Amino acid sequence: MISYEDGLALLAANGVEGNLLQHCVASGAVMGALARQWGEDETLWTLTGLLHDVDYPATMDEPQRHGLAGAELLQGKLPDAALTAIRAHNGEMTGVMPQSRFDHALRCAETVTGIISAAALMRPTGYEGMESKSIKKKMKDKAFAASVSRENIRECEKAGMELDAFLTLAIAAMKAEHDKAAAR
Repeated sequence: MISYEDGLALLAANGVEGNLLQHCVASGAVMGALARQWGEDETLWTLTGLLHDVDYPATMDEPQRHGLAGAELLQGKLPDAALTAIRAHNGEMTGVMPQSRFDHALRCAETVTGIISAAALMRPTGYEGMESKSIKKKMKDKAFAASVSRENIRECEKAGMELDAFLTLAIAAMKAEHDKAAAR
């Protein structure tokens, strides 16, 4: 399995930068927090979240390939379960539907980063003091972060976590990652 630093280098080599890179790092943070919560392999889950969109710059015009090309690129760098989760995170387009807790966790984790990031941008205090109830309210507003699939976020329940608990965990993970980046 590759290291986190090698994962960041792989993202850079594949043109992942700016907001997409921030999304990948945040997805890795949420996946790592889920792994800690459930006693899973934190390194593996973090790397899977980090690398799930490694192919996006190359496949953005071919959404049916997004996730499949990434899994091919990551063959031998991550275990098969991670590759399956990466294929399934875009299951509606790839035809690889989520089956395992890992698959559902990646789908909800990578999706929730969009609505939490958008909410943080709208708040004068950013992530500070953000609560799950404010994100749940934003989820009801279809115009807010309209491209974010609320159904994918709710897959946290298929993975084994109630929505409020998942949102609280995701906010805390993203805030910690944001604070770490700000301190650099």
